[in-house]
Amino acid sequence: MTPTPPVSRPPLRIVLADDERMVRTALRVILEAEPDMEVVGEAASGAEAIPLVRSLGPDVVLMDVRMPEIDGIRATEQILATMSEPPRIVVVTTFENDAYVYDALRAGASGFLLKRADADELIGAVRLVARGDSLLFPAAVRALAAAHTSAAPPAAPAWAARLTEREADVLRLMATGLSNHELSERLGVGPQTVKTHVAAVLAKTGSRDRTQAVIAAYEGGFLMKKS
Repeated sequence: MTPTPPVSRPPLRIVLADDERMVRTALRVILEAEPDMEVVGEAASGAEAIPLVRSLGPDVVLMDVRMPEIDGIRATEQILATMSEPPRIVVVTTFENDAYVYDALRAGASGFLLKRADADELIGAVRLVARGDSLLFPAAVRALAAAHTSAAPPAAPAWAARLTEREADVLRLMATGLSNHELSERLGVGPQTVKTHVAAVLAKTGSRDRTQAVIAAYEGGFLMKKS
């Protein structure tokens, strides 16, 4: 019996947006050394990145947050607001406590990556967001949320009352950075059940992905109500 050949998938298509040419070159060299990745375009500013991403339709964008003309936050907002099937956007920053990072996450970025990250972290991050997960660093996101939200306890968000007890548990665990596989093991349920719960959390919080759901949970004080 002839063995079935492995399914060949097209490489992940990536756009790099950074105003430093050397940074873009270094990222390209690292990513294109991987057989499942292809850098299809580069932009030196947010103003260049917006039309480039719209025309190329990449899977992932690595977006510097501080760029001339239009910064990475505004570029992220415009890309996500104007494309029917937008890419996953990872913002790249020098400092994890940069206020720009939190604004970018609120704007719809799927996560952030530090410029000092090593090659394996970069490659892993691209693959992670490309398959629909979010690049969450729980401690950093918690610190950013604490620094950029009001100290006064907010009123409970309307969506909180619509979560089932299990969905509430899933959201709290999502905030710790657990993947679907890890959620499945922690909760003792099957992967498809976890996907169903996560989808319900996203729908009820009005979030496009896990990062936005966690941000909403912090800003609404939901994650402060139960440890």
